[in-house]
Amino acid sequence: MVQTDASSIIFYAIPAFFILILIEFLYGLWIGKNTYRLNDAYTSISIGIISRYPTILNFGFQSVIFVYISSKFNLELMPASSVLTWIIAFLLYDLSYYWMHRMHHEIKILWATHSVHHHGEEYNLATALRQTSTGWLWKWVFYLPMMLVGVPAEVFISVAGVNLVYQFWVHTEHIGHLGFLEKIFITPMNHSIHHAKNKEYIDANYGGVFIIWDRIFGTYIPRIDNIKPVYGTVTPLNSWNPIWANFQIFSNMLSDSIKTKNLKDKVRVWFSKTYWRPKDCYTEKNNNFDTKFDTTLTSSSKIFIFIQVIMLILVSGSLYPFISYHSYDQLLFFAFVIIAMNYLNSLFISNNSYASILILISSIGITYLIYDFEMLNVAHLSTKLLISYLVINILLSGALTSLRSLNPIRTG
Repeated sequence: MVQTDASSIIFYAIPAFFILILIEFLYGLWIGKNTYRLNDAYTSISIGIISRYPTILNFGFQSVIFVYISSKFNLELMPASSVLTWIIAFLLYDLSYYWMHRMHHEIKILWATHSVHHHGEEYNLATALRQTSTGWLWKWVFYLPMMLVGVPAEVFISVAGVNLVYQFWVHTEHIGHLGFLEKIFITPMNHSIHHAKNKEYIDANYGGVFIIWDRIFGTYIPRIDNIKPVYGTVTPLNSWNPIWANFQIFSNMLSDSIKTKNLKDKVRVWFSKTYWRPKDCYTEKNNNFDTKFDTTLTSSSKIFIFIQVIMLILVSGSLYPFISYHSYDQLLFFAFVIIAMNYLNSLFISNNSYASILILISSIGITYLIYDFEMLNVAHLSTKLLISYLVINILLSGALTSLRSLNPIRTG
């Protein structure tokens, strides 16, 4: 299988990611500069968890195309046994990533798949996990030249994994200017500019590992001393829903395409600049630039969501090393359960009055499906952890449903 994000390096790095997130959070508390909010961090993590399932399920046809090109048009210029092949492949991948990333900020239909990574209004290591679940649709196109020149599949997958893992550590505000390294590499300082929505910073610093591509192609912007980055998207998501996060722009484009009366604009809306809309669809929005979307959680609700984070990480993490032990139908069911529970949790942190009872009913129903319809093999560790998670949900959501019926929470 050849995919742009299928490297085992990524899967094995995931435990380290969560340890570093915890360290960053504790460090922020220690120095009095906490960059985390529970609702925002949970949403980032849930989006990250969901984003791995398209790869697990091998969505799309990129593997077929990569194999076809490698067998029919491969120039075979780069043997896997050569150290030079690995070095050139690493540089080629980052250059390809630069153009893929840049085009995803300049063309709306591409931005639709990438915008999910930019919705976060905090800048921390959890934000790095906000990865798209729809990128498999077309980002692979930008890597086809590497297949043509003969980069071996195993080399391609390895350098892709290293490139993505490298990008994790640059999502933090706790590391300042790194001197001459800022001129060569992507760092927390220059990548924070990429996540800013300030007009002075927007659409810049696209590199994955190297900032040199931005310097060469004129998209580099340095940090300006008196302008603090404001994170998020110009049109804010204003939601904790991981599904909506992945389809917001698609929905907006479809709506504009249907609404506009100009036939040319019905097509143009999909391939225009990211900020363009048909004149008969454009409406002025008064978004407060500095205001972050937020909802208030009680102490008991925070404990519940924290437990959700831990359990969902454990359940999903237990699946990755043993994917081959599961049938495709079982993996589909697993994906459905994880996505459904993350969606219901997003309702919970949005203070939806029915969320806890929906979690209770869903947890009972999924447990019933596992045992009575044998949707999963209960002998597998991942299934055992999932059942444990569902039982915890039944107990906690039942208790919270009772508490909320006694003390209704106002949305706000």
